[in-house]
Amino acid sequence: MENNSGSNTISPSGEENKGRTVLKEIKEFLRELLDIHDDTDRETTLEIVKRDISFKGHNAWILIFSIFVASIGLNVSSTAVVIGAMLISPLMGPIVGIGFSVAINDIDTLKRSLVNLGVMVVLSVLTAYLYFLISPIKEETPELVARTYPTILDVLVAIFGGMALIVAKTKKGAIASVIMGVAIATALMPPLCTVGYGLATAQWNYAGGALYLFSINSVFIALSTFLVAKLLRFPLVKYVNSRHRRNTARLASLIAILVMIPSIILFVNLLREQVFVSKTKEFVDEVINYPGAEVFKFEQNYKTKIIEVYLIGRTVPQEQIAEWVEQIKEKPNLEDVVLEIYQGSDQSSEMASRLSSQVRAGILEDLYVRNQQLVEDKDARIQLLEQELVKYRSTGIPFEAISKEARINYSGIQEMSYANNLVTNFSKIDTIPTFNVRWSSNLSPAARRAEMNKLEQWLQLRLALDTLVVRTVN
Repeated sequence: MENNSGSNTISPSGEENKGRTVLKEIKEFLRELLDIHDDTDRETTLEIVKRDISFKGHNAWILIFSIFVASIGLNVSSTAVVIGAMLISPLMGPIVGIGFSVAINDIDTLKRSLVNLGVMVVLSVLTAYLYFLISPIKEETPELVARTYPTILDVLVAIFGGMALIVAKTKKGAIASVIMGVAIATALMPPLCTVGYGLATAQWNYAGGALYLFSINSVFIALSTFLVAKLLRFPLVKYVNSRHRRNTARLASLIAILVMIPSIILFVNLLREQVFVSKTKEFVDEVINYPGAEVFKFEQNYKTKIIEVYLIGRTVPQEQIAEWVEQIKEKPNLEDVVLEIYQGSDQSSEMASRLSSQVRAGILEDLYVRNQQLVEDKDARIQLLEQELVKYRSTGIPFEAISKEARINYSGIQEMSYANNLVTNFSKIDTIPTFNVRWSSNLSPAARRAEMNKLEQWLQLRLALDTLVVRTVN
């Protein structure tokens, strides 16, 4: 009996084995879900990468035409046109080639990639420069302004976009939709077009900022390619001379380190700047509040750590401003920020000197927009009241004169009344003039109907009304 009862009891070792089995199954499931080694075609990938590096003949003309298309899209601020240009651009090939060649220690491919990328960049900038030089439209557009300085989002898109691109290229039967999607997301071409715009209009800050953005995107795409190629363990290029192979491997590793260290530093700096911008905006929106006063403009400078807030309306006491200054120092990542508050009650000359022309233009623009909205609201209300007044006047029937004329024209009328009836179909309400007529009993039914029709037609013509009702009452 003891043995039987013991056989029905699950031992601790049995529970442990069951748990290990479940963990093993989960691990196997995740491996099958995320593993990409088995489906990687290394030989074909190497051929595709080397083929896409090539830049001559058809690729050169495709690049020139796509640059023209992108420049036109930026010039007229058409996002759809810019996206179309990015789809046909061959810029991505040499950048992937750089990262891939460093990963497999292929110096020849690295040289070809660098040369072709340089030629592509020069040709792209020259084409965009010529377009914007002859274009009659020189105004800044939102599409151009958006390509003048990199943000942390651009870096993240370049990193994950580059990884998606190389993973798609390494799969047996490359995923074309992913490759096209990465071309759109990483947006390599618009910054080069913006460089051409900056050179054509002598706006060097535009040209420098856009070239900086292109460089950031290119570096992180190449870096992502390098990391994925290493992760997938692509075989290194073999050299006959072992010493040459070691030197090549060292050179490739040195290039990778030289690229990675500045990239990491840049990523951290951009992340800190983005956090600073986000935190300062959040602080101004949530904390800088005072009854009767309003923030109409604020500026932030990450380098100087200064936030300038401009207020209009009721004067904020200095005690409140001092409290805001202390509060901002308690916020994470804003401990060393200097908060400066400027109010309309300040000395006019001092206030004017503090405000840049851009800020003053912004103030005037904000005031104009608000006043314009007020005027439009008032115009809409006046129009509504005028419509109601016209409707009221249209229903003001001169009943006394109408009844006298009707008595003369229609001797069979004994009694006449008038009222406005409200009628609805549950979607709108209409007001319908309604006349009630009592006829003489001497009139036959046929004569009464004829007189009713004539009376209705006369009232419509006399009162200039499209809709009215004439009823017979007993």
